[in-house]
Amino acid sequence: MPAPDLPHLAIAFAAAFLAGAINSVAGGGTMVSFPTLLWLGLPSVIANATNTVAIWPGSLGSLWGFRRELARTEPRMRLLLIPGIAGGAIGAMLLRMTPPGIFDRIVPFLILFATLLFVVQIPVQRWLRTTHAAVRRSGAWLIAAGLLQLAVGIYGGYFGAGISIMMLSILGVLGMTDILEMNALTSLFSLSINGVAAILFIAAKLIFWPYVLVMAVGAMIGGYGAAGAARRIGRTAVRAFVIVVGFTITIVMFIRMAG
Repeated sequence: MPAPDLPHLAIAFAAAFLAGAINSVAGGGTMVSFPTLLWLGLPSVIANATNTVAIWPGSLGSLWGFRRELARTEPRMRLLLIPGIAGGAIGAMLLRMTPPGIFDRIVPFLILFATLLFVVQIPVQRWLRTTHAAVRRSGAWLIAAGLLQLAVGIYGGYFGAGISIMMLSILGVLGMTDILEMNALTSLFSLSINGVAAILFIAAKLIFWPYVLVMAVGAMIGGYGAAGAARRIGRTAVRAFVIVVGFTITIVMFIRMAG
């Protein structure tokens, strides 16, 4: 694959910058950065793997920001890290084994699914703040949560957009009510799932490195530098933008697939 020229690198940087800013306020930045890589001409599997590696450094800041809340969480809740990592590895291997033509046909459905998850994010978080399910922390519930976390990890390793909403739902079902502690665990799980997937993608040589380098810088700068501007614009406006982008990309990709 030929090295990208300066305009293409600038577009990739801008997409990652915007994704980092969106993630710092509302989440869902993947729905901007991944389609941009497709538009820049990367094959879908390479674009997905490259996006995972490029955006991953930005999640370190989120985990650092929630370090105090993470220390307060119950140790057994952190055990969900294990099925999550296992699922991330399985998902990454499934992506590696998926023929590009088949993944191309799956991508519109994945983006639609991620967009719908983003749409229901606010109602889910509202429910999580009001739920009182502390009694549902039995061993059976934890086993069920582990299996659900394994499934979420597989999805995260395979594609990834929307996994935070899924994991928040699992933690809510388990009876957690402190949204900051839940976000801390979700940050840890997401970092680990995407981290193990990134390692396997790198080992499988699915990464287009010129875009990774500029996008990693863009995501980190966007997460820190543009967060203030995004907050001034407002969470609602940012969420509306992500939803419009998600549905627009879904429609365009379905039309392209039909053609």
